[in-house]
Amino acid sequence: MPSIVRGRVWLPGDPGFHAARRPWNLAIEQPVRAVVEAADADDISTLVRHARSAGLAITTQPNGHGATGRTDGAILLRTRRLDGVSLDPAARRARLGAGVSSGRLQAAAASHSLTGLPGSSPVVSVTGVALGGGLSWFGRAHGWVADSVTAFDIVDANGDQRTVSAGTDPDLFWALRGAGGDFAIVTSLHLQLHPAPHLYGGRTLWTAEHAPAVMDAYRQITATAPDELTVWLDLLHFPGADPMVALDTTYLGHEDEARDLLVPVDHLPPPLSDNRRVRSVTELGPITAEPTDPGAGLARGELLTAWDDAAVKTLLADPIAPLLSVQLRHLGGAFTRPSDSPHGSLTEPYALYLFGLPTDPATAEAVANRQRGLAATLPTSGRKPFTFLNPTETVADAFTEEVLARLRDIKQDHDPHHVFRANFPVR
Repeated sequence: MPSIVRGRVWLPGDPGFHAARRPWNLAIEQPVRAVVEAADADDISTLVRHARSAGLAITTQPNGHGATGRTDGAILLRTRRLDGVSLDPAARRARLGAGVSSGRLQAAAASHSLTGLPGSSPVVSVTGVALGGGLSWFGRAHGWVADSVTAFDIVDANGDQRTVSAGTDPDLFWALRGAGGDFAIVTSLHLQLHPAPHLYGGRTLWTAEHAPAVMDAYRQITATAPDELTVWLDLLHFPGADPMVALDTTYLGHEDEARDLLVPVDHLPPPLSDNRRVRSVTELGPITAEPTDPGAGLARGELLTAWDDAAVKTLLADPIAPLLSVQLRHLGGAFTRPSDSPHGSLTEPYALYLFGLPTDPATAEAVANRQRGLAATLPTSGRKPFTFLNPTETVADAFTEEVLARLRDIKQDHDPHHVFRANFPVR
């Protein structure tokens, strides 16, 4: 294999092999036959033809944020070097290589008063997020990240390079807008950008004793929030620190408008800190300050059908420990509109994200038990966003049986030999 591609190849026993195969989540063991860091799309075509002729599978990950460990015997393809960014500001469009991070897109778009649809982390790949549908800070205004994708450049299961859109291959285009990388290898995507001449936001933080009052303010704000306003609530308990509660905010508009909408926050007790201010669209990562280096973690996501008095009482009844964070994201807005994607419209008004650190087996079990306990007592809908799935879950936790049947038919049509193995396969 080293002789058939121009990019780097690591085989078992090679120096650096274990580091090369490591996923972002260090709690996941990722056994692979080899690791290939492609130099370009031609490398990927060559690799696909080799894998198909040898009866091997390819799992594609820029960095491995969505890794599940379902890689035994597969070739792990890294697409980090596919990092080209091309913008057409007048048309508000971008073409991004598969390895381009959200932060890089935001940096390129900001100088034109434009934005992509970034999530909470600047280091995830835009392509990876779009392939999973994608929840964004600006999703209430513009819907799923995948809704802004206009085309994908792919390598198919024959090793051929082509561009897929709603006009050229509507079934494959639909599947790629939210059901992962089980159907083709995406080498770049074509993305609609959005105007963002003004942005206000930041984090306001209190001690946990004020959580009931902060929750009341949160419910007031989200009950009438316009689509341009997104507020997330976080219960936090960092190792060695006292429990805290935070409101994380972004508003696509002027500061004075945002402050009018956030008046309930001004009536709360004085916070420990408040860094809300006018921001560039390049400054979203620091709001939640998620780690930008790999680490171990256990996560569970849920969609909530309501956030009523009973749900508030349940969440605040006990400390969140041993969880590190419990995050409540306000959805609604454009998420509720029709979407030509596997998940379709997102009618649940809130998403819940539960995260803990598996520092040892006993703590890992305690974290998982606490996550299950909270999920069982809150008004969950029974389905999850694809990008919120964890390694214990499958695509059946994200999609309906009707959608799964269509996805499996598309898989059979486009990859009957199972050359591609996604983190969450549809079969």
